[in-house]
Amino acid sequence: MADVETLKTKSSYLAGDLADQLADASAGFSKDATQLIKFHGSYQQDDRDVRKERAKAGLGRAVSMMVRASIPGGVLTAEQYLACDALADEVSNGTLRITTRQGIQWHLVGKHDLKQLIGTLNDHLLSTLAACGDVSRNVCACPAPLPGRDDLFAHAERLAIAVRPRTSSYWDLWLDGERRVSAVPDHDQVAGDSGDAVEPLYGPTYLPRKFKIGFAHTGDNCVDVYTHDVGIVPIRGDEGAIERFVLVIGGGLGMTHNKPATYPRLASPFATVGVDELIEVVEAIISVQRDHGDREDRKHARMKYLVEERGVDWFRTEVEARIGRQLDPPQELRWDETDDHLGWHAQDTAEETWFLGVPVPSGRVQDTDQVQLRSAVRSLVRDLRLGVRLTARQDLILTDVPAARRDEVTARLRDAGVPLVEDITPVTRHALACPALPTCGLALAEAERSLPQVTDRLGGALDELGVGHEPVHLRVTGCPNGCSRPYSTEIGVVGRGKDHYTVHLGGDAEGTRLNTLYADRVHLDDLTPLLTPLLTAWRDEREDGESFGDWCDRVGPRALHERFPVGAEVTA
Repeated sequence: MADVETLKTKSSYLAGDLADQLADASAGFSKDATQLIKFHGSYQQDDRDVRKERAKAGLGRAVSMMVRASIPGGVLTAEQYLACDALADEVSNGTLRITTRQGIQWHLVGKHDLKQLIGTLNDHLLSTLAACGDVSRNVCACPAPLPGRDDLFAHAERLAIAVRPRTSSYWDLWLDGERRVSAVPDHDQVAGDSGDAVEPLYGPTYLPRKFKIGFAHTGDNCVDVYTHDVGIVPIRGDEGAIERFVLVIGGGLGMTHNKPATYPRLASPFATVGVDELIEVVEAIISVQRDHGDREDRKHARMKYLVEERGVDWFRTEVEARIGRQLDPPQELRWDETDDHLGWHAQDTAEETWFLGVPVPSGRVQDTDQVQLRSAVRSLVRDLRLGVRLTARQDLILTDVPAARRDEVTARLRDAGVPLVEDITPVTRHALACPALPTCGLALAEAERSLPQVTDRLGGALDELGVGHEPVHLRVTGCPNGCSRPYSTEIGVVGRGKDHYTVHLGGDAEGTRLNTLYADRVHLDDLTPLLTPLLTAWRDEREDGESFGDWCDRVGPRALHERFPVGAEVTA
């Protein structure tokens, strides 16, 4: 097995020697401990901007921690959001970062501030447990509190509780053994509570790799449901109530450059299950991955490879054997929209409340000299006791706004310089980026810090072509692991090396089709010149209402390369 598998087995259910290492004076954790700390919701990182400078000065790396909160469905009360915001100043770098899985990350946290951060979150009924690591990560769900769809959150929360690790090491390490979070799994035996402790779902080695679950609303794929290990879509009755769920399995986007055995994959239709069956079936799916996933090669350990290589029918037989009955076939899914839920929307007509989707560039909630986004959101949440929801597009939704206060909310955001959806270009609206440099240890190139330059240049080219008003979906990621989901969109830009990227074309806005590699080793400055001839042809040749991604797919990868060969000056 891979070394990390042995480490997990010997860790006494994720405890290891973390308590001793927290007590010492060093700035970071040992190599083994950095693997265990992930299960507790944290990654050890260093500031890569100052690596060379510190090395010349004979100093070690500027080590810090990234901490991630697991927030099912991205739903926060006013009190919870304000607690998260306060921690940004108390133990972090003054910013909050909304993730593409509806969580919150704090960057540049000191090792000895971890206990305060995690303890404060648990005081407010939030948790970092299983936000990272080889377990089921944060359960996503469509966050929009529109009439007739807000019932998804309850299902997401129940499933998230059911698939959390049971280990008591989390509570012992960060909360002195006290369980403050209400959403604690209700099981008689919790790992670490007795000499015969077990993890009833995960076992002593947990999963081979991370596992992702997402709920899409019927007809609206705002969470990219096909990119999850298990995607869940409700089937509603005539009155709008959820009657059943359709499951899709085996999605995942991570890959490695120059390793064809690794690849992105969209989930396959799997089964239709009753509401009361959902948790049982999902736990059975997880157990199949636990028992059959690859524990020798971590690059081949995600469930997508098991589904692809063994087949959906084999996987279904395994699940049926574990639950003791046959599953119904999956109903066909249709996607009418993929809404980012930005702008004003009616929330509850009886209560006369509204919600406002606020665009957040790359999910970074911060104050700058020009835009005081963080301060404006904080004051609105505090003064009006608004709820907050985080989207899988890294944006933020302010909920429960009284109809009489709509104009005030808009005015206060504008006074703070915050652009609303009507103030930004379509290419900016539909762009995502991962954090990448300087904190992510896996990043090969810039993403978040380069995105404004990319969208400005690409937006300018679209304006010159007369199609600047058209939605074009762009995602930039610093490495091929694909945290910003670049392989399931129209234009995916993937870090290859310093200032160089691979460019992928032909996905769709609905997230139902993977794109394909078009160009390799493209310098960031050459990205817009590379795309402009294709965008010009799309403008001139598209069928009525045809998007750029659909046009690329219709023309086909081979024809695109023949018609628009990638020149040496671009790929150098």
